[in-house]
Amino acid sequence: MPFNLCSRKKNCGTLNFRLHLCLQVPKTYSGMMESKPVAKRLISKKIDGFFIDLYSAFQFIGRFFKELFTPPYEFKEIIKQCYEVGYKSLFLITLTGFITGLVFTKQSRPSLSEFGATSWLPSLVAIAIIRALAPLVTALICAGKVGSNIAAELGSMKVTEQIDAMEVSATNPFKFLVVSRVLATTLMIPMLMCYTGFVGMMGAYVNVHQSEMTSYITFFQQAFEKISFLDIFASVVKSIVYGFTIGIVGCYKGFHAKNGTEGVGKAANSSVVLSMFLIFIEEILIVQITNSIR
Repeated sequence: MPFNLCSRKKNCGTLNFRLHLCLQVPKTYSGMMESKPVAKRLISKKIDGFFIDLYSAFQFIGRFFKELFTPPYEFKEIIKQCYEVGYKSLFLITLTGFITGLVFTKQSRPSLSEFGATSWLPSLVAIAIIRALAPLVTALICAGKVGSNIAAELGSMKVTEQIDAMEVSATNPFKFLVVSRVLATTLMIPMLMCYTGFVGMMGAYVNVHQSEMTSYITFFQQAFEKISFLDIFASVVKSIVYGFTIGIVGCYKGFHAKNGTEGVGKAANSSVVLSMFLIFIEEILIVQITNSIR
C-alpha cells in the first residue's frame, strides 16, 4: 500500500488542533470562575445582616401604619383576634395575677414587721402591682402565649404559600393578617393589665385578711392612698406599648419565616425572646420618663 505523506501531515495537524482546544477550555472556564464578582460587605456578615433586618423591620412598621388608615377595614377579623387575644388568655392571666399578689404580699410582710410598719403593706402592694407588676406580668405572659401563636400561625401560612395565594385572590394579606392582629394585641393587653391589677390586689387582700382580719373597704382605702393618676396613666401607656411590641414582633417574624417547618419553630421562638427583650427595654425607658415627670 503506498504511503501518503500529505495525508499523514494533515491528520497530525488536526490532532494537534484538537489537543490545543482541550488544553485551552479548562483555562478559559477557570478564568471565568475567578472573574466572578464577590459581594462586598460594609463591616461583617453578621453586622450587615443586623442592619438589613433593622431596616426591614422599620419598613414593616411603616407599612403597618400606612395600611392601618387605608380602607377597607377588616372589622370582623379584628373582633375575632380580640377574642383570641383577650378572652382565651383570661384563665392564665387570672391564675398568674392572683398568685403574684398573694406571694408578693406574703414575702413583703416579714420585712415590714421588723420595723413595725405592717399597716403600710396595702399601700406597698398597690404601688408595686399597679406601677410595675401588672403591666409587666401581663406583657410577659402574652408574649409567651399570644406572640408565639401569632408567629407560628403566620409562619405556617408563609411556608405553605397561603399568603401568596391570598395575594393572587385579590386579598390584601398584610391588612387581613398583620393589621388585625397588631390592633388586637394593642387594644386587649391594656384591658388584661387592668384585670391583672384587680386580681393581684384580690390576692393581696386574701393574705392581709387572713393575717390581720382587715375588712375589704379598709384594705382598698389604704391601698389607693398612695396611688396617683400618673401611676395609672403610665401603666396604661406601658400596656399599649407592650401590646404593640408583641403584635408587631410576632407578625414580623411569622411574615418572614422560611425553610419550612423548621423556620416556623424558629420564628415562634425568636418572637418570644425578642418581645421579652424589647419589653424590658421599654420598661426602663418609660420608668425613667415617668420618674422625671413625677
